Amino acid sequence: MKSLSIIIPVFNEAESLPALFNELKNEFGNSSHVQIVFVNDGSTDNSQKIIEKAISENSSWKMVGLYRNYGKSVALQAGIESSSGELIATLDADLQDDPKELIKLIDKSKKYDLVVGWKIDRLDPLEKRIASKIFNFFIRVFSGLKIKDSNTGIKIFKREVAESLNLYGGRHRYIPLLAHQKNFSVAEVAVKHRKREFGESKYGTERYKHGFFDFLTILFLGKYMDRPLHFFGMIGFLTILAGIIAEFYVLYLKYFLQESFQQHIAMIIFGSLLIITGVQLFTFGLIGEIIVNKNQKTKNFIKEIIE
Repeated sequence: MKSLSIIIPVFNEAESLPALFNELKNEFGNSSHVQIVFVNDGSTDNSQKIIEKAISENSSWKMVGLYRNYGKSVALQAGIESSSGELIATLDADLQDDPKELIKLIDKSKKYDLVVGWKIDRLDPLEKRIASKIFNFFIRVFSGLKIKDSNTGIKIFKREVAESLNLYGGRHRYIPLLAHQKNFSVAEVAVKHRKREFGESKYGTERYKHGFFDFLTILFLGKYMDRPLHFFGMIGFLTILAGIIAEFYVLYLKYFLQESFQQHIAMIIFGSLLIITGVQLFTFGLIGEIIVNKNQKTKNFIKEIIE
């Protein structure tokens, strides 16, 4: 059996923690193969004290305390870096996901690098469900990742997937997409979902705006991070081409229609600026390629060597 680390971000979940502890104990006991990592993301209630007491009673549990509330992405990244399991699971602390469902994901992870829990009967408010459907629709259309729920809190992935993520901002919403872009295999399993019993959701309407820009960033970086010249070079080429066309148009006006250069000085300057800008963009792409080439040489792509 592979060792498992369950990462649980916690932000002001004092009311739900005792019930969560009982469910974790019932499902995993105090197994040496299962490490549970609570990440206290700057809680201002009694969450830390409650977790500290639970840790003293469970040798395979630990807590990572952050200086302040950084958000779920940073909390998950901190938990991953502080964990030791060959498999990494993520679970929310609000009791809406049942720890028992992790067993289904563990079984599926034998064939896939990352397994997502799909909330087949989601019990969130209507506004949240509609936003989720729109969010997942865009991911399916623009990324090619064919799963029904990318932003679920319950997931399992291999250590090598976890080490490739680099979570910050709102990137936790796109963990399956990040893995998919790096050619890891992704699957999903239907899981039960429960109503929130304690506290209130930590997500406001601002997350939709931030999520949209995070999505664009991830799509761009995933497509052009390793080949910046394809992006800057194409824009630079089109810009240079437009500048050349503008200059030839002025020459046409001069030598075929007998108009003076002074009449079209603005077009001459505009064409020159387009050409200069295009050359600069092309140069940015070349510099990017040099940087990527240097980084590629330092990466370790070899999984194993058998002789």
